[in-house]
Amino acid sequence: MIDIRKLKELVKLMVANDLAEMDLRDTDEQVTIRRHGETFVTSAPPAQLVAPTQAVAPAAAPAAPAASEAEAPVEEGVEIVSPMVGTFYTSPDPDSPAFVQVGASVSEDTTVCIIEAMKIFNEIKAQCSGTVLKILVNSGDPVEFGQPLFLVKPQ
Repeated sequence: MIDIRKLKELVKLMVANDLAEMDLRDTDEQVTIRRHGETFVTSAPPAQLVAPTQAVAPAAAPAAPAASEAEAPVEEGVEIVSPMVGTFYTSPDPDSPAFVQVGASVSEDTTVCIIEAMKIFNEIKAQCSGTVLKILVNSGDPVEFGQPLFLVKPQ
């Protein structure tokens, strides 16, 4: 059983970092915490460790730009990355216009997309000011934690 003090610290980290869900696993315990939903703790051997998966994704990303540098010029800008795993959407519903288009000006609090994770729609803010240079993901595509979604030219 997980210590209640540890659980309270995890909840504080979620609130401080504005996370909707946290899933932690080790050899003895699994803890999943959801804000706006049910909180539960179960003990079971994990099927897969989360940390190695996250470590692999960032390591693969630098290899792609190195290969493309020889082929095409690299656009400079700030990447807006996915803060979670889920499904990427450019608009609130299929009939609505996209939150942002290429060439649109954004500020730190501008909503640029929605990521759906476990039937919860999370608005993603730009977190920087500038002009959208490129949208790197198609609406409806699955995205990973840390995956670049937009390229923004800072102002």
